[in-house]
Amino acid sequence: MKTAAAPSEFVSTPLRIGAFRRFASASLISATGSAMAPLALAYSVIQQGGGAGSLGLVLATNTVPTIVFLLVGGLFADRWSRSRLLFLGNSLAAAAQGALAVTVATGHATTVSIAACGFVSGTAASFIVPATQGAVAQIVPEEHLQQANALLRLPSNAVRVLGPVVGGFVVVASGAAWALAWDAFTFAVAAVLLLGLRLDAPPTAPAGVLADLRQGWTGFWSRTWLWAYTAAGTVLVAAWLAGFQLLGPLVATRQYAGARDWGLIQAAFAAGLLAGTLVCLRWKPYRLLTVAVSTAGALALPLAAMARGLPLPLVLVAALLAGIGLDVSIVAWSTAFQQHVPQTEQGRMSAFNGVGERLAIPLGYLITALAAHSWSSQTVLLACAALITAVTVLNLCVPDVYRVNRLVPSHRPRAAHDDREVEQA
Repeated sequence: MKTAAAPSEFVSTPLRIGAFRRFASASLISATGSAMAPLALAYSVIQQGGGAGSLGLVLATNTVPTIVFLLVGGLFADRWSRSRLLFLGNSLAAAAQGALAVTVATGHATTVSIAACGFVSGTAASFIVPATQGAVAQIVPEEHLQQANALLRLPSNAVRVLGPVVGGFVVVASGAAWALAWDAFTFAVAAVLLLGLRLDAPPTAPAGVLADLRQGWTGFWSRTWLWAYTAAGTVLVAAWLAGFQLLGPLVATRQYAGARDWGLIQAAFAAGLLAGTLVCLRWKPYRLLTVAVSTAGALALPLAAMARGLPLPLVLVAALLAGIGLDVSIVAWSTAFQQHVPQTEQGRMSAFNGVGERLAIPLGYLITALAAHSWSSQTVLLACAALITAVTVLNLCVPDVYRVNRLVPSHRPRAAHDDREVEQA
């Protein structure tokens, strides 16, 4: 199978690999558009007269196809060239966002047309996500995977801080259509860059689609550490979304200074994500999965702080620590996954994992809506914090978690190559 990386001894950093620089550039460019898109989408719905119901419909049509088609995307990621699949997925997303930008600019946008474009974008994402994990593992030598994952998150986290602000200025100054057009353009540029990777398809045995899915499920279920992490992650993400994303603004309005303080809390969390990436560039823990599970538990901190009505500075510190913990967890998990799942199965394994965690989105909002009728927001926040803590502890009780550790490649004689040759790979 063709990979873009040369033997690991010849590489001092992933940035010396030309294919990785291309992949990282595509990721960064796409992230600049994706950071603006949610704000532009919301104002597109508002400008055409839609309310909360219309916006909810649009968000649902973007999320549902990602869940429904993710397994199909994972299947294709283990059968096709992942660079070609990334090209097609980004091209489809570019077409959907471009069509949406045109309808908004011409005043022909409706809730139905916006939802239809969102459905296409969600479908595209279901093919992009499973192919991404496997593509990184094909490009980068094994011992540099953590550094590569951190380097990919560093600019995207920076964009996450600045993107919504820039997007707000663009929407106010020029209208939502321009922000959506930029999103479409970035998807198109990313598609061209990713097609240039020219990665070969993983070698697969001739089998039918259903047989591949059955084999994928068998492989997923046989890895206790994988399905246990997925199950815990589904509960953890649901509790986090319910507590932070949904109830956070409401509690900030009642207990703090409203939008201003909520903006500071979100900024502290985003700063924590950036700091977590920097930690991962320096710290390379041996027990990868143990670190991934335990650091994700830090998400309970800001929920508990707001539930107890602690002063704003303490809430900001808690949000900062939560961001650090989450980013360390994501990088450690990605590295463990890429090292311990064979290339030929990474698409399907990533899809099974992704389906579980994406089901947390409607699950978290539904649980919160039901609980809000019986409990106060502070009580629900505390329950969410307790739930995150509980699933973290339960996941750490799985023995296999302590067996998924950093793999150290065997030492091979160094040939007459250097980093300059790798740059041309």
